[in-house]
Amino acid sequence: MTTPTPGFSTRAIHAGQDPDPTTGAVVPPIHQVSTYKQDGVGGLRGGYEYSRSANPTRTALEECVAALEGGERGLAFASGLAGEDAVLRALLRPGDHVVVPSDAYGGTYRLFKRVLEPWGAGHSVAAVADVDAVRAAIRPQTRIVWVETPTNPLLGIADIEAIAEVAHAAGALLVVDNTFASPYLQSPVALGADVVVHSTTKYCGGHSDVVGGAVVVAPGVTTHDGESVAERIAFHQNAMGGVAGPFDAWLVLRGLKTLAVRMERHCDNAETVVDMLSAHPGVTAVHYPGLPDHPNHDVAARQMRRFGGMVSFRVRGGEDVAAKVCAETQVWTLGESLGGVESLIEHPARMTHASVAGTELEVPGDLVRLSVGIEDVTDLVADLRTVLDRLT
Repeated sequence: MTTPTPGFSTRAIHAGQDPDPTTGAVVPPIHQVSTYKQDGVGGLRGGYEYSRSANPTRTALEECVAALEGGERGLAFASGLAGEDAVLRALLRPGDHVVVPSDAYGGTYRLFKRVLEPWGAGHSVAAVADVDAVRAAIRPQTRIVWVETPTNPLLGIADIEAIAEVAHAAGALLVVDNTFASPYLQSPVALGADVVVHSTTKYCGGHSDVVGGAVVVAPGVTTHDGESVAERIAFHQNAMGGVAGPFDAWLVLRGLKTLAVRMERHCDNAETVVDMLSAHPGVTAVHYPGLPDHPNHDVAARQMRRFGGMVSFRVRGGEDVAAKVCAETQVWTLGESLGGVESLIEHPARMTHASVAGTELEVPGDLVRLSVGIEDVTDLVADLRTVLDRLT
């Protein structure tokens, strides 16, 4: 008789987090340590020798995030970009090629354009909401198809299952950035993704008090030359050293315990904010996967539990008005990042996506991006409506 897989919240609270065997503490301790006493030369106690290579607090986080994503192995990094860099350097060689989204986080595109391209790894841009466009962008040298879904900042939706089939048919791996959805709302591994990446700074941490990243590898995935993807990325994690520190790992692990209940509130609030924006005369477009007229809404409904806490919209009056809307709210905090309990508002063209100005990923100047928090939604709606009424 097989044991049923525990539910999401049960895994979030218990995976990798058995009570401390010495004291019975129900929360894993912060192992703030750099080195470990060996039981004889080369005799590692529990496999620990030096905290760049492994640390018990980081191990707990890695086991937990792997369990939440349904992966073979989880790896925790100092930031989301550190994790992305380790994945790309582990899986690419000079001369290889990557398909990247036409709508993506500016820092990710900067990594492809300013770091990987000079190193010799090329890329082409495709609209990941269009499976045929992704297929057309693949070359014989393509080793990775990189997808964000929902995308940042236009909330585009990629069909993970369909793109996985396209990537695998071409001998490429599918990497999915699951940051906007979080492991609670979307399970890319179950849909065919080979590697999942997160900025754990965002929803996984959830409290705007930590910077971190995570990589999860699906079971049994190998490179085109037959090597274990999990082992290759783990080697690069240690060799490059961009690891999560023990306190940062502990903070993310704490955040994961409440991820499910937070995401439900984020989604509830976002839906109410979207209703207001959709009816406001000063708003010319609302981007949210939960809207029936959103492109690929049906895909989002099929592959996501709910539609998330991220919303973007365009305002009447252009870029200057959009910037003023961001600057004049009172409850919404003007700031970069997302996924915290507090609501954030930002102007992508001048903030998070300034680095892609003049490229194929340039975002509209009249766009405003919201990270809808878990405050009382009546306060969020009233604050936003007051500013929009005055400025548009």
